[in-house]
Amino acid sequence: MKTGMEYKDSLRSLNTQVYAFGKLVDDLVDNPLFQPHVNSAALTYELAHDPVAEDLVTATSHLTGKKINRFTHIHQNTEDLIKKVKMLRMIAQRTGSCFQRCVGFDAINATYSVTYEMDQELGTDYHQRFVEYLKHVQENDIMVAGAMTDVKGDRGLRPSQQKDPDMYVRVVEKNDKGIIINGAKAHMTGIVNSHDMLIMPTAAMKEEDKGYALACAVPVDAPGVIHIFGRQTNDDRKYGEIDQGNATYGIVGGEALTVLENVFVPWEQVFMCGEWQFAGLLVERFASYHRQNYGGCKGGVADVIIGATATIADYNGVTQASHIRDKITEMIHLTETLFSGSLACSSEGRKTPSGACFVDPLLANTVKQNVTRFIYEISRISHDIAGGILATLPSEQDLKDEKIGKYVKKYLKGVEGVPTEDRIRILRLLENMTGGTALAESMHGAGSPQAQRVMILRQGNLEHKKQLAKDLAKVSKKG
Repeated sequence: MKTGMEYKDSLRSLNTQVYAFGKLVDDLVDNPLFQPHVNSAALTYELAHDPVAEDLVTATSHLTGKKINRFTHIHQNTEDLIKKVKMLRMIAQRTGSCFQRCVGFDAINATYSVTYEMDQELGTDYHQRFVEYLKHVQENDIMVAGAMTDVKGDRGLRPSQQKDPDMYVRVVEKNDKGIIINGAKAHMTGIVNSHDMLIMPTAAMKEEDKGYALACAVPVDAPGVIHIFGRQTNDDRKYGEIDQGNATYGIVGGEALTVLENVFVPWEQVFMCGEWQFAGLLVERFASYHRQNYGGCKGGVADVIIGATATIADYNGVTQASHIRDKITEMIHLTETLFSGSLACSSEGRKTPSGACFVDPLLANTVKQNVTRFIYEISRISHDIAGGILATLPSEQDLKDEKIGKYVKKYLKGVEGVPTEDRIRILRLLENMTGGTALAESMHGAGSPQAQRVMILRQGNLEHKKQLAKDLAKVSKKG
């Protein structure tokens, strides 16, 4: 298992093409724009060597019997699923941010079980290929970026109906050595500081879309791969310190648009190629695993928001006000509701034919649906308690200016005994954790709200519920 420093050194050995603000990035690891994201991911490596955290952050490989980082593990039982959620909350409490390895973690688990079922039905050999790839991931502690979301073009048209065929990632050529693919993947969390990406289809497919039914592993620095880093709220502040709010770990995961131009993939790293019947199953498995996470990671982030909100209440001198205490209680209630939902969908997990354990999909989708609402409410309450100063703070440069800094320190002071700079630091942390990019990720990460509602209705067993009512009301079976 890699240490955090070994992870950073491994990134330096890659030749990843990353563009930001129109320029090719030379040194990703030490560049202030990327450094917080790298630090956050590095903590997932470092904690595997921490005696306090290792029970959650490590596991025993069912393939090799070796001790591995849990982010490369295939869930064997509900205990694994529960430990995953507890691990995510624990790491989020330490980072206050996204640590980026969850998407790939969920992708390898979904691909593991679906390739097994695909082989059983179709006689293919994708599962064994994937097992060999997974051994490589575990042995080398590879950070895998899950690559599901296509750019989609005209959302009213299927992949095969698009005027530009590259609006969904597709196979453009097959030969005896492998395949060549084109297209792009969007919103790619942690992709620029990963080692590999695991490409998956973005939706259920029909037979005419089979050229887009694709799953494969690609190094992030493979020839033809270009990453265009996305802007985040207040990202210009990363060249300062206080104004960032969370200078060490950032706010969200560092997303990018990843372009694939005639990228070659050898057959041993291809795990679906035209088997359109299984595209939808892979999407649903991945989505449910990923939605399971949010009561854990967002619960941990919310813990930090609650702590910052309670701290600013202290600094403002309003902690004892009954309405402040009641609002903080509500923030805690909402956070624990999210966490309990993630634990529930994990404890209700079940074995798949492959032997891997899968979450309860109805409860997993319910967790993520709640996140799209509760995080906004938690953030709203934090803004209510913090006050208008959250939105009108002078800059770090003003605070440190020889002439006007003394006025900032004097007039933005709160209770006696607390330095003005400490009050500003907590306010900046709240501002960055509860606005802009962070909220958008809570809404759209792991699928937008309507995607969860579709799954909730599909998994809700409505006909059974109707029959329960009919039985109690003694309605005839024809009714």
